[in-house]
Amino acid sequence: MFTGIIQSVGRVAGIEARGGDLRLRIDCGALDLGGVAPGDSIAVSGVCLTAIELDAHSFAADVSRETLACTTLGALQVDAYVNLEKALRVGDALGGHLVAGHVDGVGHVLDVRADARSQRWRFRAPAELARYIASKGSICIDGVSLTVNEVDGTVFGVNLIPHTVAQTCFGRRTAGAAVNLEVDLLARYVERMLGARPG
Repeated sequence: MFTGIIQSVGRVAGIEARGGDLRLRIDCGALDLGGVAPGDSIAVSGVCLTAIELDAHSFAADVSRETLACTTLGALQVDAYVNLEKALRVGDALGGHLVAGHVDGVGHVLDVRADARSQRWRFRAPAELARYIASKGSICIDGVSLTVNEVDGTVFGVNLIPHTVAQTCFGRRTAGAAVNLEVDLLARYVERMLGARPG
């Protein structure tokens, strides 16, 4: 599990094709890998990956064909920037919301405009995910926990404060960019429970 609070912006240092899928090497920037061991999880732009090789400043992770097809990771190129967060440990502060790192789909940035010192961003979500997105609810975009401002069909908006823009990959995103979306876990469980209720 993760919180959606980005700990560092990393960079894709290498991409290696392996038997139909990929191995990524991520340069972790300022992320402290102390205490991280092979087999531990790290969220890469919202995608939970298993670190299989580590050194002081980077890690490698295998990415399956399923993950490549369902997220933006398949389009990554060397030197691309990614948001990073280590897995939540018992006792850690939960500053965002509970995030599984299981991307539900890929959305797209529609537009960005200034709103005082903040920025207003609008995104289009896949139609099958839109029903899980609610005004004042939580959503995870490229691994970042955000509060939804408004929803209109498949379009929704969020506000980004200057800190979030500066400390994540949002400062490098523009209209048309693809982003990983993970909807609120509670919304999925509520739907499942209501759907299971007798007639």
